[in-house]
Amino acid sequence: MTRSAWAAFQRGFTSNVRFALGAVLEQKLRSSLTILGIVVGVTTVMAMVAIVTGFNNNIIGNLQAFGANRIEIQKYDERFGPGGPPPEEMRRRKNLTVDDAEALRQAMPEATVSSLCGYFDAVIHIKNGNREANSPYVLGADEFYPTGTAYNIGRGRFFTAAEVEHSALVVVLGSEVQQAIFPKEDPIGKDITVEGLRYRVVGVLERKGEQFGYSPDNKVVLPMGSFARQFDFQMRRDGVSLNIVPKRTEDLDRVIEKTIAIMRARRRVPFNKPNDFAVATPDQLISQFRAITGGVTGAMVFIALISLLIGGVGVMNIMLVSVTQRTREIGIRRAVGALKRDVIGQFLTEAVTLSTIGGALGVLLGLLISATVKATVPALPTAIPFWSPLVGLLVSMGVGIFFGAYPAVKASRLDPIEALRWE
Repeated sequence: MTRSAWAAFQRGFTSNVRFALGAVLEQKLRSSLTILGIVVGVTTVMAMVAIVTGFNNNIIGNLQAFGANRIEIQKYDERFGPGGPPPEEMRRRKNLTVDDAEALRQAMPEATVSSLCGYFDAVIHIKNGNREANSPYVLGADEFYPTGTAYNIGRGRFFTAAEVEHSALVVVLGSEVQQAIFPKEDPIGKDITVEGLRYRVVGVLERKGEQFGYSPDNKVVLPMGSFARQFDFQMRRDGVSLNIVPKRTEDLDRVIEKTIAIMRARRRVPFNKPNDFAVATPDQLISQFRAITGGVTGAMVFIALISLLIGGVGVMNIMLVSVTQRTREIGIRRAVGALKRDVIGQFLTEAVTLSTIGGALGVLLGLLISATVKATVPALPTAIPFWSPLVGLLVSMGVGIFFGAYPAVKASRLDPIEALRWE
């Protein structure tokens, strides 16, 4: 394109935009109602993307915070969505045991294996004198717990192998429990009571922050033997879960294969039967979660597309009315030398201007909704991907082009003589 041709295009485009804005301002109410569907559609897409992206980032970050290469062996399969008791087949499964952890440890020196058991079903009274923790839960763990769960010690130390073996009355506190019962003093070396039984505090875990709607920092960790002695019913009911962390990330797949083979042999699972235990990694849980949110996203996109379709039909309708009302104007333009492409450009620009205004308002409303949700619901930190506003504007422009094309072509095909006779 030559410089003169480009300059002519710019003049024509600028004039068309000016005419389009004038038409929008002249018919404010009609234009507002026309772009409402586009505003709703783009706002829905923006808000949905922000909420789903923030939720995904939060959940994935939480999963990865417990070790991106961690393998978890459980009695029950991990499930997202509504809770409820596990199926009958799962309830019939044998418990995992501390002996399973030791067998894996002996067979796989290339990995760290830890065992733990949690008690979440009742209010546990954790006290330091008159101060009491706020509904914490209790874990029993071995000395490999920090490595197996990617938990660092913030203060003090973790259990020794001797303390685990001899069921020592020592305890490691979560940071939330420490703040509740030792708000202004160092807890190391102090005594607390767990359901009335006295324990000596030897360490405090680093803070993790809220995960999946609950706080993993609101807990106390006991040596496995001490936990089994005080909460024997829990061990007999659910057994333990095992956390396995390869010492080298590249060994992850091989460690998973060896773990499954060893566990199937120990539990005497026939070769033609599925595992009677669950194997989960953060990547698997992330995939499951994304499959769920993907369905939600698809439903929201479908709703947004319906809104955009309604908005597009509104744009087409107003442009057809505009063509009818401005028939004489079109005739005059054609009579003084305007080409068909000039008329098409004028009306197509007007349609795109309408839809782009709707898209811009939708983007702004989407950003406002995202910021409001983030400020009022800390558990749902929304996030706007950098591409989201751009896509919203491009989609709205595309709606204008698609639904404005027919009215624009119809206007360009009007006979100049007949158009000049129009009253």
